[in-house]
Amino acid sequence: MSQIHPTAIISPGAELDTSVSVGPYTVIGPHVRIGAGTTVASHCVIEGHTTIGRDNRIFQFSSLGAVPQDKKYNNEPCELVIGDRNTIREFCTFNIGSPGDRAVTSVGHDNWIMAYVHLAHDCQVGNHTIFANNTQLAGHVVVDDWVILGGFTVVHQFCRIGAHSFTAMNSLLFADLPPFVMAQGQPAQARSMNFEGLRRRGFSAERISAVKAMHKSLYRDGLSLSDAMVRIAALAVDKPEVQPDVDMMLSFLQAASPQRGIVR
Repeated sequence: MSQIHPTAIISPGAELDTSVSVGPYTVIGPHVRIGAGTTVASHCVIEGHTTIGRDNRIFQFSSLGAVPQDKKYNNEPCELVIGDRNTIREFCTFNIGSPGDRAVTSVGHDNWIMAYVHLAHDCQVGNHTIFANNTQLAGHVVVDDWVILGGFTVVHQFCRIGAHSFTAMNSLLFADLPPFVMAQGQPAQARSMNFEGLRRRGFSAERISAVKAMHKSLYRDGLSLSDAMVRIAALAVDKPEVQPDVDMMLSFLQAASPQRGIVR
């Protein structure tokens, strides 16, 4: 326990691995569990039914596990679950879930979350994402793996953001953002596909070519969404390597909300 600063206030009910480091004036509540190697800087508040995994870096002035900003919430034991190896920078606010949905707000592994990011109740964040400063997610937002959200991106409640997608600074998302798509604007519009990101992640030339064809079908050829999906499905007929990418895109489009639709 020598890594716990003497000014930190840690409830006797909290469960911290002996390798956890806690900085000055941090407050940790009775239902908090923190895994090995995680560091919590000064002036943080971690409360609620919050579980934090291994080797996370939580910077000063973050608030994790507070009750949701939801008038329907009535002290139910909802949760915040954070995985391993995440970086959570200054002044982040992650709320617990709400009883009207999964009752869990979740963050996966290996995410890079910059200052002033807000995750509202019941958000689901995958792995290997980057949220730039002041990214703001309303309730029930789902963010898949490898997403990059530019600074001051704002996401409407219940939106979904597909894997490998990218938003420019100051983007405002009112609709679902399909996988691979780069979006910009208020409201956000599709500008291109995240080709550079895919190259950096080792996508083959054949897979990138298939992503280009998906972009053409969705955004360049004036097709209805149903006709675009038929054309996208045909991309994998003679190219089995691209089947997982095609399946991911089709699965996302099939689940698109009829009220919000997709970013077009």
